[in-house]
Amino acid sequence: MEHKSLSALLQSVENYLAQSELKGEPAQLYAPISYSMEQGGKRLRPMLTLLSCGIFSDAIEGAMPCAAAVEFFHNFTLLHDDIMDNAPIRRGKPSVFRKWNQNIAILSGDAMIVYAYQLLEKAPTELLPRLFNVFNTTAMKVFEGQQYDMDFESRDEVSIEEYVQMIDLKTAVLLSGAARMGAIVGGASDEDLDHITRFADELGLAFQLQDDLLDSYGTEAQLGKAIGGDILEGKKTFLMISALNSLDECERRELASLHQRESLLPEQKITRARELFDKADVRTATEQRIKFHFERALEALDALSVPMERTTQMREFAQSLVGRKK
Repeated sequence: MEHKSLSALLQSVENYLAQSELKGEPAQLYAPISYSMEQGGKRLRPMLTLLSCGIFSDAIEGAMPCAAAVEFFHNFTLLHDDIMDNAPIRRGKPSVFRKWNQNIAILSGDAMIVYAYQLLEKAPTELLPRLFNVFNTTAMKVFEGQQYDMDFESRDEVSIEEYVQMIDLKTAVLLSGAARMGAIVGGASDEDLDHITRFADELGLAFQLQDDLLDSYGTEAQLGKAIGGDILEGKKTFLMISALNSLDECERRELASLHQRESLLPEQKITRARELFDKADVRTATEQRIKFHFERALEALDALSVPMERTTQMREFAQSLVGRKK
C-alpha cells in the first residue's frame, strides 16, 4: 500500500474517530464526549501510532484501533486536567467542566477511558496482551506524572531534573506508548521497539518544553487558549525554574510570589514575569533544551534497522511539532 500524505493520514484518523463517536442516552454523559473529541487538536498521539506502524509495515490499518484508543485516553485526561487546573478554555472553546459542570466532566471522562479499552480490543487479537501491557503501563505513568505536577505546586523548590522527569511521565510517556503500540502492530523487532520508544519519548520532552515556551511567549490567537496560565498559577515550568536559578534573591522572591499578588491584574503579572524571564534569558535556555531533546530523538530514529526513506514521514511530522507556533 502506498503511504498516505500526512494530511491524508490525519483525515483518516478524523474519519475513524468520527465513526467511533460515542452517542446515546443519557445525553449529558455522551454530549460532552462528542464535544471534547470534535474540538480536534493535533491528533499527535494517533498520528504517532500510525506513522510508527508505517515505518515497519505498509498495512497501517491494523494500528487504527490503538490510535483511537490513545486519543480517547488523552482526551479523558484533558477533561480531568482542566478541572484540576481550573482551566476555562480548551482549544479556543469553553472546557467541558465550564460548559457543563465538574461532575459531568468527571463522569464523561471516566466513560472515555472505558471506551478507550473497548477500542483497543479491536486491535489484532494475537497482539492484545502486549498492547494492553503497554497501554496500562503508560496510563499509570501518566497518572504518576500528574500527581508529581500537583505535588510541585506546594513545594518551594523543584529542580530542572525533577521537572523533566515529571513531564516525561505526564506528557512524553503517552507519546512513546502510542509509538510503541504502533510499532508492535507493524511487527518491529524488540531492538527497534526500544529505538522508536526512545525517539517518541525525546520528542515528547521537546514538545512539552515547546508548549511551556508558547504558554509564556505565544498568543491566545495562536494557541486557542489563554496565554500565561502557567505564570498565573505559579507553575514550576522549565522557564520558571530556570529563571529562579538565575535571578538574584530579591527577584527570585518577586517571581515566586507574583501569582499571589492581588494588587496586580493578570496581564500585569504576565508582563512582569516575562520581564524577569527575559532578564534570566530563559527563552534561549528553553530553546536550547528543546533542540537537545529533538536531536536525541532523531538519533534514536537513525538507529532503526529500516531504510531511511521509511522514516521520512516521521521526521517531517516530528519537525512540524518542534517548529510549531501553536
